[in-house]
Amino acid sequence: MSQNSKMKRLNGDFPKVGIRPTIDGRRKGVRESLEVQTMNMAKSAAKLISDNLRYIDGSPVECVIADSTIGGVAEASACAEKFKRAGVGLTLTVTPCWCYGSETMDMDANMPKAVWGFNGTERPGAVYLAAVLAAHTQKGLPAFGIYGKEVQDADDTTIPADVSEKILKFIKSGVAVATMRGKSYLSLGSVSMGIAGSIVDPNFFQKYLGMRNEYVDMIEFERRVNEEIYDKDEFERAFAWAKANCNIGPDINDPSVQHSAEQKDKELAYCVKMTIIARDLMVGNPKLAELGFGEEALGHNAIASGFQGQRQWTDYLPNGDFLETILNTSFDWDGARQAYIVATENDALNGVSMLFGHLLTQSAQIFSDVRTYWSPEAVERTTGKKLTGKAKDGIIHLINSGSTCLDGTGQMSQDGKPAIKPFWEVNDADMKKCLEATQFCPADLGYFRGGGFSTNFLTVGEMPVTMSRINLVDGLGPVLQIVEGWTVSLDKDVHKTLDDRTSKTWPTTWFAPRLTGNGPFKDVYSVMNNWGANHGAIAYGHIGSDLITLASMLRIPVCMHNIDDDKIFRPSAWNAFGMDKEGSDYRACQNFGPIYK
Repeated sequence: MSQNSKMKRLNGDFPKVGIRPTIDGRRKGVRESLEVQTMNMAKSAAKLISDNLRYIDGSPVECVIADSTIGGVAEASACAEKFKRAGVGLTLTVTPCWCYGSETMDMDANMPKAVWGFNGTERPGAVYLAAVLAAHTQKGLPAFGIYGKEVQDADDTTIPADVSEKILKFIKSGVAVATMRGKSYLSLGSVSMGIAGSIVDPNFFQKYLGMRNEYVDMIEFERRVNEEIYDKDEFERAFAWAKANCNIGPDINDPSVQHSAEQKDKELAYCVKMTIIARDLMVGNPKLAELGFGEEALGHNAIASGFQGQRQWTDYLPNGDFLETILNTSFDWDGARQAYIVATENDALNGVSMLFGHLLTQSAQIFSDVRTYWSPEAVERTTGKKLTGKAKDGIIHLINSGSTCLDGTGQMSQDGKPAIKPFWEVNDADMKKCLEATQFCPADLGYFRGGGFSTNFLTVGEMPVTMSRINLVDGLGPVLQIVEGWTVSLDKDVHKTLDDRTSKTWPTTWFAPRLTGNGPFKDVYSVMNNWGANHGAIAYGHIGSDLITLASMLRIPVCMHNIDDDKIFRPSAWNAFGMDKEGSDYRACQNFGPIYK
């Protein structure tokens, strides 16, 4: 079966955006004079959204507009029923005028919601905006307020840039929230080497993300290999592709313990089968039903997963680096396709962080150990050379055992600059460059006694990236850390000296955070010292403000970020919890509780 970009992976349609045009309900002149303007606002907002935002499969975000303007509770109820039938997952209320707040507002507690009040002098749209936001806050239904800085004329149908920015930021994050709801996180195995992130907490997934948890023991891989519960035609195609395109790197193991060429070939074949099986476990495969395996054909409706691997599996059988790398990448033997989200060592919290980044960018995500802080002084001491450019204040070595997506090489480009693209923009030349920049090294048998292959490459510098991480805190719940910065390229000799001091068969990304001079961002050391876990999820682009908006919808406080205050967009209710943004975020999240509590 070809898992191409046109195939529907998961049960359920993508969430639609419900547009709610609210209006002054007074008849005999008032309402009638506003009908066209109000409905045009809804149509303009819908066009803005569909023209600019896509779902993770590349299709435009769809909007549903209420059948009529909403002047009171009867029409609000009719709108809610339409939205329920249409699969709406979030709502945007728009109005140019005064309306009756508690009668026209969206009352669904599980839907992210925003209100755009037109800034015009003819009618008090801003007054309604303030009134209905107060109602949302009073009723415990936080909503985002959108109000343009400049007054517009009543017949102006354009959407100002500041309003557009807030609408798109809200919709992007709201679609992410609604897309996760009802999906699964699939644990392939259990806890890896005592890593707390792989102690999967179902309450977190259920209450904060609206997701369920599924569990499959790793022995299922061995069963499906031995009983040939996979598409054998696809395996032959995939194995031929791997043999032709995956450059086998040097074997760093002592010659006395190195596996033979024949054994390595068998391990590569096994790794390819593991990749196909992991995907089938996540999203199913109709081909398996044709082979007589109807139950296995269904999959687990998993939007994200994690593979335990170490140590019970990797002490005996080939590691999961190949499967994680290929699934996390935005292409495989069948060409470009949407990346899957697979967390190394079943670190579900990093998997969720990767999922956030994927939903917001529609591109592949990098999974890394946050391994080492290198100060400028330490680099000069060990290499004899100074760090320059964005690396001049120090760097963080991001490296993992091979699960990083091939997109993370930075070999793709946009506008002449290195980038990680959405899969629908990935072409044959992009795939070729990523593969040519990568070596699949025989596994370090000290780590992986069962063999296998680890991915090795060096990420190109100058890509804007955002590193994030969810952590769970006893008594507090989940918190989110965010660091915007850049990948950096080092002098070739400097890179080799530093890289050779650690695991030489694993992919390296040199990361320079953007510093503010304060708190955790006083210097690069402070960023590393304040990071809350051993892993981080790295997304292409500076998406910190989008992550903050998303976190506020889920009621997850942000404990560390380097985002300018004027880029932070949260529900208006957060303003009632104090003037310090960080403290108000904590208090508001605690007060309202998780969205699906």
